[in-house]
Amino acid sequence: MELVRGIHNIEHRHHGCVLTIGKFDGVHQGHKAVLNNLIEQAKRLNLPSAVMVFEPQPEEVFAPDKAPARLSSLRDKYEQLRDIGIDRLICVRFDTKFASQTPEQFVEALLVNQLGVKFLVVGDDFRFGCKRLGDFEFLRQSSATFGFEVVSTQSYRLKNCRISSTEIRDALSTSRFKDANEMLGRAYAIKGRVVHGEKNGRTIGFPTANVIIKHKKAPVHGVFAVVVQWQNERRLGIANLGKRPTLHGKRMQLEVHIFDFKDDLYGKRICIEFVAKIRDEQKFKNIDELKEQIKLDVKQAKRLLKI
Repeated sequence: MELVRGIHNIEHRHHGCVLTIGKFDGVHQGHKAVLNNLIEQAKRLNLPSAVMVFEPQPEEVFAPDKAPARLSSLRDKYEQLRDIGIDRLICVRFDTKFASQTPEQFVEALLVNQLGVKFLVVGDDFRFGCKRLGDFEFLRQSSATFGFEVVSTQSYRLKNCRISSTEIRDALSTSRFKDANEMLGRAYAIKGRVVHGEKNGRTIGFPTANVIIKHKKAPVHGVFAVVVQWQNERRLGIANLGKRPTLHGKRMQLEVHIFDFKDDLYGKRICIEFVAKIRDEQKFKNIDELKEQIKLDVKQAKRLLKI
C-alpha cells in the first residue's frame, strides 16, 4: 500500500481513484463496512482504492484538551488498511488553514482537480469543510456537477449497538474488553518500540519493557493482565499504563513486565494486547509498599491469564 503524506505530494499519477474520507480511528467493524464497499467499487471501475485521513485529527486542533483518546496511531491505521487490501493511504495535514476551506473548495480543488475521484464512499455521519457545512447532500449535488458517484454507507450495528470509535472507547474505559474486541474485530492492543527507561522496575525485582505513548491520552489506564507479542514470540505479563505517581512520573508511559523473561527488548517493536484490568493506578507511600502491591498484581494477572 502506498502512503502519500501531504497534499503537496499528490502527483498526476494519483489522478483517478475510488476514495473514502474519515478519521478511521481504530479501523473497526463499522469502518470495514465502508472499506469493503470501497474495494468493491474500485474493482468495478478498475481504479485504485484510496483512504484519506487527517493528522492531527480535527478535535486535536480545535479542542486539544477535549479531544478523545486515540484508538490507533497513523502507523496502526496504515498496517490495518494495508491488511484489508486498500491501495493508497492519503494523509492530509489538518490545520486551521485546511479547515477554513469551503465545502466547494474542498470538493473541486482536492477531490476533483487533484485526485480525480470517480467514486466516493462516506459514512452516514460524514461532515467536512468550514464549520462542517459540507454533508452527504452537498456531495450528492456536487457529484452531478463534476461527474463522480457518491454513496453513503449506513452505520454498522452489532447486537443492535451502533459501532463507533466512541462506543469502543467507552467499552475500554469500563474494562469491557470483550465488547471492545467484538466492535474492533480483533483484540485491543497498543504497539510501540521499546525504549530505555529509568530502570526502576529492575531495582525492585520486576524489570519492564517501556513504551512511550505518543499522544497525551490513552483509552485505558491502570494495571492489566496482558499478552505481549514481537516477531515470532508470544508471552504473558502484566502492564501499567499511566504516569507512575509513586515514582513521580510526568508523562504517559506503558510499562510491561513479561513473566519468566530476562532478555532485553530495546529497539524492538512490540504489541501489547490487553486481556483484563486488575486495578487503577495509585500512589503508594513508598517503594516497599509499591513492591508488595506488584506481587499481588502479578498473582492476580496469572490467575486471569490462567497460568
